[in-house]
Amino acid sequence: MTYTFEQILFGGSVLLFLSILASKTTGKLGVPALLLFLGVGMLAGADGLIGINFNDYQLAQTIGTISLIFILFTGGLDTNWKEVRPILKRGMALSTLGIIVSTALVGFFIHKVSHFSLLEGLLLGAIVSSTDAAAVFSVFRGKNIALKGQLKTLLEFESGSNDPMAFFLVISFMSLINSHVSNPWMLIPSFLINMLVGGVGGYLVARFSLVMTKKINLDYDGLYPALTLSLILFCYSLVTNFGGNGFLAVYVFGLVLGNKRFVHKRSLLTFYDGIAWLFQIMMFICLGLLVYPTQLVEVVGIGILIAFFLMFIARPVSVFISLAFTNHTFKEKLFVSWVGLRGAVPIVFATMLPLNNIQQSNTFFNIVFFIVLISVLLQGSTLRLFAEYLGLLKTETATMQFPIDLDSSETIKNGMKEIVVSPEAWCVGKTVVELGLPKGTLIMYIYRNHHFITPNGSTMIEPYDKMLIMTDRKSDLLFAESKLFNQRDDLIEDHAT
Repeated sequence: MTYTFEQILFGGSVLLFLSILASKTTGKLGVPALLLFLGVGMLAGADGLIGINFNDYQLAQTIGTISLIFILFTGGLDTNWKEVRPILKRGMALSTLGIIVSTALVGFFIHKVSHFSLLEGLLLGAIVSSTDAAAVFSVFRGKNIALKGQLKTLLEFESGSNDPMAFFLVISFMSLINSHVSNPWMLIPSFLINMLVGGVGGYLVARFSLVMTKKINLDYDGLYPALTLSLILFCYSLVTNFGGNGFLAVYVFGLVLGNKRFVHKRSLLTFYDGIAWLFQIMMFICLGLLVYPTQLVEVVGIGILIAFFLMFIARPVSVFISLAFTNHTFKEKLFVSWVGLRGAVPIVFATMLPLNNIQQSNTFFNIVFFIVLISVLLQGSTLRLFAEYLGLLKTETATMQFPIDLDSSETIKNGMKEIVVSPEAWCVGKTVVELGLPKGTLIMYIYRNHHFITPNGSTMIEPYDKMLIMTDRKSDLLFAESKLFNQRDDLIEDHAT
């Protein structure tokens, strides 16, 4: 059946709307949003209620690749380098050694329990070896799971940085199966070049982008997101054309940009967070459309075996080996093992199989999809409960979202802090004008009794007011904090950039 352009737009808008609406139920049902997006796609597919017959693997791979580019860039953009630096070696161990160990274990297991050859088993193991950035980011940030120590940073960094290794292994095993590469040892130099060019290329493009964004001074603010979008695609395509890993490049690109000051940074963070969610939804709906639920029945047995072996043996072994010489406790390693969420990345990798003439590619795709379903449903819905059971959850006060949007740039040398007024503070009972704030220091908002107040000189300060203070100089901010509000450090959340 042929659809008109208007019908495609109508169907796409309805599916997008239903997916966003479905995400509202995730908190009540405890089901990860990504699983609901997949479900919407499956319901709309050939075996579903609507009956859309979609089997274009090339289009699905294209959508998946573009989605991963923006998801990885956004993940890097939202990553704090100061938090990543202490766990960098551990994260890299999980992203490289962990992937190799997991691939090897799953590959040999598949070869032993099925009719697949060893190379086919290793290929399937490589496809499902990496934790998925979209799944991890959405589960942690969507459910606001706060973990003790540096676990959350470690897990988010691993999920954002392990796709390049998995992608390289998938390409390598497909080349070996198709006899494009006769000697496996020839892949090692290719791997080193792939990673080196990817990392260095992403860093250089990021530095170039920072300089250009600072100097170009566009006349229209709305063009800055478009400029950054063009640079992201430029980074991926340039690095890929030079033999580097484009996924690693865009992650590094985002990581460098996210830890530097540049014009309209805050608005760009919001923009790309929305873009990442949009592409996640599109990608999961598209991948859901590719699946025929009636065909999944044929792979239930082998799918359950592989999924459980991956979750309970391969992933834990790879984590304990990768973190063997670290100070992580047994419980922390156990939790890291359980956060081996599989998501869209394995399914996107599986769409490459029919395009590269891999035999039984349809069976591979269905097995991978089944593994992802089990992983997202079982692991994704129990992360908070498991963290709570292991005593790894921490209680923290949610950051107040003030109704203000300020951009940081190299030319702004101000400071901002959110201060909670204690009952014993000197300022309690005094009006704003009586505080004698230094010149250039403003109380921008006061949050009191679930309402925001824009203060004036006659506004009186009350106990437990949450105030957003902005100054031209950080020294004035420190003076105001210590002399006027006399706050303890544990009552202050620093928002200075």
